[in-house]
Amino acid sequence: MSVLHQFSGACVRRVIDPSRAVVAEHAHEWPMISLYVMGGYRNVTERGEHEIAGPSMVFYGSQVAHRNVVGEMGFEQIEIEFDPQWLGTSALPAKELLLRVGGACGAQARAIAGACVTRLAEADLRNSIRRLFSIALREPGTRSSAWAGDVTARLRADPGRRIGELAREVGRSPAWIGPAYRQSSGEGLQQAAARFRVERAARLLRESDLGFADIAAEAGFCDQSHMNRTLRRLLGRSPTAIRADREAFRDARQA
Repeated sequence: MSVLHQFSGACVRRVIDPSRAVVAEHAHEWPMISLYVMGGYRNVTERGEHEIAGPSMVFYGSQVAHRNVVGEMGFEQIEIEFDPQWLGTSALPAKELLLRVGGACGAQARAIAGACVTRLAEADLRNSIRRLFSIALREPGTRSSAWAGDVTARLRADPGRRIGELAREVGRSPAWIGPAYRQSSGEGLQQAAARFRVERAARLLRESDLGFADIAAEAGFCDQSHMNRTLRRLLGRSPTAIRADREAFRDARQA
């Protein structure tokens, strides 16, 4: 866990869990937002369990207990914990627990997570969170469809698949599938394919001692340079920095 930004009433952290970790039930003193970055996990609260493996946002009110069961690719998130007065209590959701996966909310969550790894102005973060909650309250809890799930599974298995090939396999037109997938999942097909490669590379960097060139090949990149550029673009970090993440894993047991 590492602090990315510390503001007057908010703290932005990067939190990384290794594959198959089980994070014990815990709660936060202030309200907290979890923004998905990559990997996958099962979110467990008193209101049930939800599998999350794509652009999403989870809002926990103060002292709302939750635990995570991490998948085989590990899990990386951005946590934003904040004083309600810092955000403005009128902007807070009335619900103590709010989960949104995909759709416009997933896209906004993805954008905020990306901004958090760069230079970030306090006012911009506050306004972005207010917009995130506004979108979340207009959208349904999750946006899922069988065809989009099928596309995700095929693309995860082979991120090099072409759009035309994917469209034929799920019985959709190439012109339709890209915009429709983005609307459903909160990210474009090429963004998803890049994320799947990055997930594989990050897991190997953090949990193996393979060389960078071997990891690039295993994760489906053209070469090591291609991997380096993609990691910097999506995560804002070099392979060396991502390998060092293992030193900051959150305390957890293995499933």
